[in-house]
Amino acid sequence: MELAAATEAFVDHLERVRRLSPATVKAYRSDLRDLASASGGLPIEAVDLEVLRDWLWRATQRGDARSTLARRSAAARSFFSWAKEQELISHDPSLRLVAPKKGRTLPTVASREAMSSLLDAHREAAQEGDPIALRDHAILELLYGSGVRVSELCGLDIDDLDLDRGTARVLGKGAKERVVPYGAPARDALVAYLHRGRPVLVARARTFTPAVVLGSRGARIGPRTVYELVARVLGPIVGAETIGPHALRHTAATHLLDGGADLRAVQEILGHASLGTTQIYTHVSTERLAATYRLAHPRA
Repeated sequence: MELAAATEAFVDHLERVRRLSPATVKAYRSDLRDLASASGGLPIEAVDLEVLRDWLWRATQRGDARSTLARRSAAARSFFSWAKEQELISHDPSLRLVAPKKGRTLPTVASREAMSSLLDAHREAAQEGDPIALRDHAILELLYGSGVRVSELCGLDIDDLDLDRGTARVLGKGAKERVVPYGAPARDALVAYLHRGRPVLVARARTFTPAVVLGSRGARIGPRTVYELVARVLGPIVGAETIGPHALRHTAATHLLDGGADLRAVQEILGHASLGTTQIYTHVSTERLAATYRLAHPRA
């Protein structure tokens, strides 16, 4: 079987059997298609360790980040392990493929003061009643107030909200459902948007949608629109040219830990499968503490 055909069969397995998230499936498909292209149309049984090493070497020459190389190594190992189980190959060439170690980079986090100013400004803008301003304020408050992923925000339906309790039911990675809390400011922003902004956007729609957050034409909002919003309003504050909604998730987690929240509680709120993933935010808090000390202490 050609490598390209095996790749498509594997991607179908990821979607239908393993039920991975669309973003993960897309990444696997992209990486393995790149491998098929780099191998020059080899059949899957002809791919050996040297072919895989050459593929990663070419990626380093293009300047791919360590995290990208590590992801591609993981994709190759998962793919060839599956291929051996399916008896498409007799030997797994990826067993000795070593992924480069990922360098630790701390996530970008906005300060409490910056977030307060940002959200206050959007609350004032929303008071004029423009439906997009009301929507954008609700988006920012909910992303920061609950720490949800952009995909979880875009997937919210009206029935997922409990405004009385201040919670939202979201569908996270691996189709895992969880309930996340959000504070009074996010609730107020949601109520204002649902009562005054969303009905205007619904009237523009061609078909009904139960989505909470709508685009300018009344359809369910897409991640790109949310990315553009966050990049426009948060990028100048944190001094980053490219930044997305995940920065608000990072910020929410860091501020929770700064405020004394239990690490496992933060893990549950964020929907992390591993506590180790959540622990990165303890390093952010430590770095911020150390920076404050260096600036303020006369003997630092």
